Amino acid sequence: MRVPAESGGLTVHAVAGTYVVLLGFDLAEDRCEGLLGFSIHRVDHTEDEASYLTGMKCFEATDPGFLPGSHFTTRDHPIQSFQWADYSAKPGHEYTFTVAALAGTPENLTVVASVTVDLVTESPASGGQDVYFNRGVAASQEYARRFGNREPEDVPNHAAFDWLSRGLYEAMTEFVRSTIPGVHALRIAAYEFHHAPFLELLQERVDADVDVRIVYDHRKEQPGTKNAAAADAAGLAPVCTQRTAGSSYISHNKFIVKLENGSPTSVWTGGTNFSPGGIFGHSNVAHVVEAPAIAAKYLAYWELLAADPTTAALRDDVEALTPTPTPDSSPAVGTTVYFSPRNNLALLEWYASLGRRATDGLFMTFAFGMNDLFKDVYRTSSAPLRFALLEKKTRAMKPGPERDAEEQAIQVLRNMPENIFAIGSFVRTNAIDGWVKEKLTSLNSNVRYVHNKFMLIDPLSADPIVIAGSANFSAASTQENDENMVVTRGNTRVADVYLGEFVRLYSHHAFRESLQWRKPDEQPKYLRTDHWWRPYFSDPTQSARRRYFART
Repeated sequence: MRVPAESGGLTVHAVAGTYVVLLGFDLAEDRCEGLLGFSIHRVDHTEDEASYLTGMKCFEATDPGFLPGSHFTTRDHPIQSFQWADYSAKPGHEYTFTVAALAGTPENLTVVASVTVDLVTESPASGGQDVYFNRGVAASQEYARRFGNREPEDVPNHAAFDWLSRGLYEAMTEFVRSTIPGVHALRIAAYEFHHAPFLELLQERVDADVDVRIVYDHRKEQPGTKNAAAADAAGLAPVCTQRTAGSSYISHNKFIVKLENGSPTSVWTGGTNFSPGGIFGHSNVAHVVEAPAIAAKYLAYWELLAADPTTAALRDDVEALTPTPTPDSSPAVGTTVYFSPRNNLALLEWYASLGRRATDGLFMTFAFGMNDLFKDVYRTSSAPLRFALLEKKTRAMKPGPERDAEEQAIQVLRNMPENIFAIGSFVRTNAIDGWVKEKLTSLNSNVRYVHNKFMLIDPLSADPIVIAGSANFSAASTQENDENMVVTRGNTRVADVYLGEFVRLYSHHAFRESLQWRKPDEQPKYLRTDHWWRPYFSDPTQSARRRYFART
């Protein structure tokens, strides 16, 4: 949901996702003299609560002396930025946000302009496409505050796992548990398939006479051996097929097709593996498409996989099932699906072509480095604002000249004012004033932060494109692995959810990455009382961000 508002020269544009509300502000430059920041007041009409949003900085003159990790109300210590977000919003709630521009002195703040917006956050399960993002930030200030940096399994009552899941696992289990014997059937394709409670739930449905069949990856020792052991332990081996042909590649899908009375009705897909690390560890999304035509394509693809064909044999069948778009075409309005492996890189090149043709904004995640096609996209795209969130600067590479060159190529892109990148990281020290040390969980090793695979093209336009699924934007994911991707065009609800979560994850990691080249004592401890706002009008990148999120 998007709500623009303007009053007294102050413009606010609110974008409501499920758990995130993005707020962009703009105020004419000639009215910013003396501006000390913005306060944000929120009324939750659903739960009859009202409070000011908080930040982690305060004015020196009015510093209340709170302990490190504390928050300060924006009523007294306003936000010194033209873009903010409420990450504590709840799905399906009615809210009123009041944004006020404050001037005066820290001891005597006065309102110079104020705007109110009314909105309703999205419910994850509505509108024919259901989108669930896990928390994806176990190494965070909030986790440290709530759970004291303990391992999730050491926190009583499953509380840490519930917080990390953020509704994703609950939705996954409900998708399975809602099946009715004699009515529903499930067809599952999995890469990592070893979260014991989930497999036990599947066995419960099998025991209840629900028709469940599974194909999982066993092309390599890992995760194949772990998958097999977990399936055996749960008693699922009789309904499982191991994907073994094409041992050099991986069967990387993570989807469940639901059938009703023999006809496919919906599909659970996305990038979330059926494993503890996938569900609760690094950042992931699950995307449910409630469309029989799309579910039917997934079922046909599953049947191909269940025959365990070689990669070479599968390519032609996959391209016949989901033909490659013509190079300069745009996606059809609605939902389209594409599967891998394919005979060439034409599909990946088509994604890159869409990115180059973005006119407003481009947002992408990269879990395993940035393919050369997309380096070119970030060099040449017509979008004036281009965000990228990367797990690491490069794919897995040994130290040496090749990796140095790859890192330099990423740095060259980062130096372009249109490009705004962040690399996964966390706070490793208590030496930063106002911040507490964070700790990674032991749930993930290879991918610790960003496992998402999605691309947002002009997401705040009236005609956004969202591309998401299991496939990394890479040659291997296109030509070699078993993969699936959903392309959604023209659905602003889906785009709003994805954009809010992208900004949440980007903001989280961008600050933490910046600590690698800034010393703790270089972090500004206090809010400023000088012309803090000037870069938002003079710096090309900050100015573009101000205009983009405020839609001015």
